[in-house]
Amino acid sequence: MEHKRKIRLTPADVHEFVTSAEKCDFDIDVFYNRFTVDAKSILGVFSLDLNRTLTVQYAGIDPHFEATLNKFCVA
Repeated sequence: MEHKRKIRLTPADVHEFVTSAEKCDFDIDVFYNRFTVDAKSILGVFSLDLNRTLTVQYAGIDPHFEATLNKFCVA
């Protein structure tokens, strides 16, 4: 089952987010409009417009990653 969450990241948050994503054994994508990047790529995440709300799409469950998403989640 696919999960989608809306997040906001600052440049300082990107390292924590990517590090958490790297520990997961499933694919995680981050996208904004038509741009989609691998959440495990720090350069990919930095290439997105961090002034916007981003969508994270993933298929697995990892408690540590969920906790990280909760920190950056927007309503």
